[in-house]
Amino acid sequence: MNDAHPAVTWLGHASVLLELGGVRVLTDPVLSARVGPLVRIAPPIRPGLADGVDAILLSHLHADHADLRSLRRVGARSPVFAPRGAGRWLTARGLRTVHEMSPGEATSVGGVRVTATPARHDGRRRPLGGPEAAPIGFLVQAECSIYFAGDTDLYPGMSELAGSLDLALLPVSGWGPTLGPGHLDPERAAKATAILAPRVAVPIHWGTFALSRPLPRSDDPERPAREFAALAARWAPTVEVRILPPGGRIELPSVKPDRKHPH
Repeated sequence: MNDAHPAVTWLGHASVLLELGGVRVLTDPVLSARVGPLVRIAPPIRPGLADGVDAILLSHLHADHADLRSLRRVGARSPVFAPRGAGRWLTARGLRTVHEMSPGEATSVGGVRVTATPARHDGRRRPLGGPEAAPIGFLVQAECSIYFAGDTDLYPGMSELAGSLDLALLPVSGWGPTLGPGHLDPERAAKATAILAPRVAVPIHWGTFALSRPLPRSDDPERPAREFAALAARWAPTVEVRILPPGGRIELPSVKPDRKHPH
């Protein structure tokens, strides 16, 4: 791993495996075939791909981001970095090591620096009156700089990351026919791309889960990603957009020396 290029594998929805700085970090692990009323419509995750991670980054407590079965599977021995207010709830459900973070706080995982970023999203775990913890995103930095937005709408201060990013992982859709407040749709994600100006943008949070039949579902689950790519090409033409299929992987070149990396 130390001699390899940094690599990113999108497992589906908001679950992304980041390999950089000699460590493996997994975001919002949802590895199950079913989460509540949602069923996985994307191909299953390759066995063993998410095993042995060095840390888990948890953006918020919604069930399609904080799936307890998945967290217990991969987080039993790995530290979990989660929004402030989530720790007690997570440890009561079997996770051993939970570190709470607020926007602006930073920590290290091996040779990787992890900084919590703001997010604009509902922090309540519904519908059973679970805890409330304000959602966050993450900036992950080693030989390159990766922004994982989690679930968010555009927010004041997003421009502070501009010029520092090699990769932005941006949600562009969801699992239902509509998106409520606190989300990025293809248009708003393209605006975020123009604000952030990363070298590469990868759309996530699309085409992975759908409501169980007979409830309606899209007959073209990739459409939000294509719409995002088309809009980003118009509004952020210097950014390379890569649409990955669930399970798709890309390698990133080493950081350019003229790019600023905030600390």
